[in-house]
Amino acid sequence: MDKNFLMVKRCLFPLQLLKKMQELLSLIPKNSRSQVKKILKDSNVLIKITKKRITKHGDFIKKIDTTSLITINITSNPFRFLITLLHELAHFKVSQSHQYRVKPHGLEWKLAYRKILLPFLNPNIFPEPICGLLAHHMKNPKASTDRDFDLVMALRDYDPPSKNILIMEIKNGKEFILENGRVFVKIKQRRKLFECIEKATGKVYIFSPNSEVKPLNS
Repeated sequence: MDKNFLMVKRCLFPLQLLKKMQELLSLIPKNSRSQVKKILKDSNVLIKITKKRITKHGDFIKKIDTTSLITINITSNPFRFLITLLHELAHFKVSQSHQYRVKPHGLEWKLAYRKILLPFLNPNIFPEPICGLLAHHMKNPKASTDRDFDLVMALRDYDPPSKNILIMEIKNGKEFILENGRVFVKIKQRRKLFECIEKATGKVYIFSPNSEVKPLNS
């Protein structure tokens, strides 16, 4: 089994599972660990910590053999990690309670996400302003917290130092590069989004205002 896997299952390798559980719990706020541990012990799901992915913080997959897998990007931001973990566990809960396919972020998921996250809406777990912003976000949760600008900005205060800046801080006509090496030129703002052209292909892409990029020129 991959060393980054946590298998929440009681019948196999109890000492190894305890170690993996402790590794996962170390990535979330201290005051949330007992609640998360209880949820995981009651869930037959694989959890894998992965390197950072540009397009997502985590995902949930139910395999053909009915195995459930959650992957989460490694991060030193415990509040972001916890939000992502609960988001994906809500997908797992929906998969267990609905025999037929439902919309990934439809009503069933929204209800499951609210139910699983509500006990964590506590300033002893999420500091302000994150707690208040997260409570507002949960009134109608989006497919990604990245679509909630105020919440993203609050979470960003707890990210490690970075040379990246927000795309909204880059002037039109200036170049920037993504972590995957792709280079773009910022063209113009389209309402809340930003239109950019990839230099290698000439294709136009739309970026959210909180996209983190590295400027190539001043």
